[in-house]
Amino acid sequence: MEKMRTIRAAYEADIPVILEVLEAAKCIMRSSGNMLQWNDSYPSRGIILNDIRNGTAFVVEDGGATVAYFAFIPSPEPTYSYIEDGEWLDDDMPYHVIHRIGSLPDSHGIFKSIMDWSFSHDPNIRIDTHRDNHIMQHCILKYGFTYCGIIYLGSGDQRLAYQKIVTS
Repeated sequence: MEKMRTIRAAYEADIPVILEVLEAAKCIMRSSGNMLQWNDSYPSRGIILNDIRNGTAFVVEDGGATVAYFAFIPSPEPTYSYIEDGEWLDDDMPYHVIHRIGSLPDSHGIFKSIMDWSFSHDPNIRIDTHRDNHIMQHCILKYGFTYCGIIYLGSGDQRLAYQKIVTS
């Protein structure tokens, strides 16, 4: 029997399991050669707590067990105001940004579940990832996002930026 997958708002009580999920995601990154993304304590307990308090934190559950985490944040994203070597598909429409996707290693189809849910809430989604995160780049492109250029985080680190707009 297939487990029921749900996406729901995250609560402060979820923080310990969210941190475990994100730590597992870091291990996936490191084993695939992505040694630089999410170094140190990022994303920290404080960042997750801030996501929760802002109403932008979500968990993915399979059969009631938390298997993934992501932040779904309404525009504007300050680091997206400047894009290099390209341009956004549309720079006037409001959008949502998806940040901090992390999942357990034996959970499959998480990215698609998150994107299906996200596009049911907003037809215009932006996302970015580290140049070394080949797994995420594959998922983003497979889902139909368009590569738009390079953005810079507050730290100055580069990220590859993508956008997808669903029109009816």
